[in-house]
Amino acid sequence: MAPTKKTKKTTESINNRLALVMKSGKYTLGFKTVLRSLRSSKGKLIIIANNCPPLRKSLIEYYAMLAKVGVHHFNGNNVDLGTACGKYYRVCCLSIIDPGDSDIIKTLPGDQ
Repeated sequence: MAPTKKTKKTTESINNRLALVMKSGKYTLGFKTVLRSLRSSKGKLIIIANNCPPLRKSLIEYYAMLAKVGVHHFNGNNVDLGTACGKYYRVCCLSIIDPGDSDIIKTLPGDQ
């Protein structure tokens, strides 16, 4: 019972931090803009949904490794990630350019 409670709490804290980034920070949503932010080395943290296609996921991870940017695998599908961002559509991946008031970059260093 304890592990599920802990994962639920961490998921809620990630969602709260994402909501704070959406309010006060800068971000890009979508595969093309995430790659663009990685190529221009503007992204600080990449968040990928767990049902992102494997080819896209590996490409994002490769670009993130070259840019020395952390990658976090979101514990939910693209619908959950879109809802956590406060959007009414699906989000495969997002790049956080400026965290704003959130401390999401310090708490989620990435799963590299």
